[in-house]
Amino acid sequence: MLSVKHELLGALALELEKLVPGSAHRAAFESPKVAEHGDFACTAAMQLAKGLKLNPRALAETLCAALLANPVFARWVQAIEMAGPGFINIRLKPQAKQEVVREVLAAGAQFGWQEPVGKKMMVEFVSANPTGPLHVGHGRQGALGDAICSLFQTQGWQVHREFYYNDAGVQIATLASSTQLRAKGFKPGDPEWPELAYNGDYIADIAADFLAKKTVKSDDREFTASGDVDALDDIRLFAVAYLRHEQDLDLRAFAVRFDHYFLESSLYLSGKVDAVVQRLHDAGKTYELDGALWLKSTEYGDDKDRVMRKGDGSYTYFVPDVAYHIDKWERGFSKAINIQGTDHHGTIARVRAGLQAANLGIPLGYPDYVLHTMIRVMRGGEEVKISKRAGSYVTLRDLIDWTSKDAVRFFLLSRKPDTEYVFDVDLALAQNNDNPVFYVQYAHARICSVLSAWGGDVAALNAVDLTPLQSPQALALMLQLAKFPEMLSSAARDFAPHDVTFYLRDLAACYHSYYDAERILVDDEAVKLARLALVAASAQVLHNGLNVLGVSAPQKMERTKV
Repeated sequence: MLSVKHELLGALALELEKLVPGSAHRAAFESPKVAEHGDFACTAAMQLAKGLKLNPRALAETLCAALLANPVFARWVQAIEMAGPGFINIRLKPQAKQEVVREVLAAGAQFGWQEPVGKKMMVEFVSANPTGPLHVGHGRQGALGDAICSLFQTQGWQVHREFYYNDAGVQIATLASSTQLRAKGFKPGDPEWPELAYNGDYIADIAADFLAKKTVKSDDREFTASGDVDALDDIRLFAVAYLRHEQDLDLRAFAVRFDHYFLESSLYLSGKVDAVVQRLHDAGKTYELDGALWLKSTEYGDDKDRVMRKGDGSYTYFVPDVAYHIDKWERGFSKAINIQGTDHHGTIARVRAGLQAANLGIPLGYPDYVLHTMIRVMRGGEEVKISKRAGSYVTLRDLIDWTSKDAVRFFLLSRKPDTEYVFDVDLALAQNNDNPVFYVQYAHARICSVLSAWGGDVAALNAVDLTPLQSPQALALMLQLAKFPEMLSSAARDFAPHDVTFYLRDLAACYHSYYDAERILVDDEAVKLARLALVAASAQVLHNGLNVLGVSAPQKMERTKV
């Protein structure tokens, strides 16, 4: 059906150009808001009529006549109807919709993918400092970042996944001192225990392994403990490596991987922070006031100028961010997306201002940001606020252990990132239609069961006669399949993996309706093969969509009868 749509768009552009020279670019189809109105809608007549000072309905009538006479429309279109002030509604012939079945089966796992665009992009996400277990907010970042990477890969981008973290600073110093106190035998509640120390049980675990002189290895570092409770620097290095290893275990359980881990300290050690400050100073974009160095960020849309270097000589936290994003640009990433919590909103304007002031040709709006809210967790009808292991919050590992990787990913992606979300553990465990991930996965498993019962060669279904696929439910299912590629493009463009979850739920509903309306394994061989081809294509698109989300597509499932 995608090829059919392209043919129809080409024919529409041809007729528009004949009607109004220079108007071929107006050729576009929209999806009617009411399915009964048709399969495609065209508003070109209304758009052109205003500039030409013509009656839009009269122009639409002329265009309709031209389209009816066009051989491409004659081949694929069943009816063209005019509505309202100049809408043109188009109804496709069944064979036009049937084409999508062949397209899906031919493309397989690549259905919906676009040709390579020859560009590199980076997505930075999770980026948790190694000071404790990953919490559910990091889980939301992990799901969002990984799904956005997958979406852009379907659009032909070469995608790089990066994890950025600070391996020094106040938080790391607190981690080291808290571990040292535990190693010396102190615990929360003791008079010697500082108010700002980290209290979770994981601190005791780190201290015990440090005293045992264990070696810990993460994806980006390895360290062997000395066991010396007075060697604070050793404790710091061991604690960072320990928690990086713990983060790696959490991310593997969540099926999230990274291509590179970037240390904030490297920006200072390499001189890149000092270099960007010097560059901004030489460009005349800074000034001294009250003992501090300021960036003229208001020249680039910020609401006020920002301090870069404080009176004590230390840099404010957005300065290394500017250096880091210059580094991204210089590594050839023409597009960069940062997945961060909404508490980072204030950094956007100042980072972009610093990048523009550096005058390196970095485009306006670089990098893109996707900001997400935190989530609440409900279990047994009550909100869960803390984890014994973490001491103050629910961890990502808790959520995975209570439910599953698939449920956590699908649920965390089922709402817009900037909307509040309540994760219902009990719903995530339910094996019925109320659970959205179960509902979608069950549709896939149901199809696999049918194909298994048939026992034939699925690859051979691409050559069967699809003419028997004429019922309203079959036509609706095929139309839904055809929406998949454009949905992927739109979801990537809008950084909206939640659109994929909505689409999959709609596709599963279409399939369940079709399955309930028509028996598939019938005696009539031609009808059976056509229906098998349709459901095999449906399974493929369900699999492809779930794969974008990082969710499995099981072949067998059980459901609870309610």
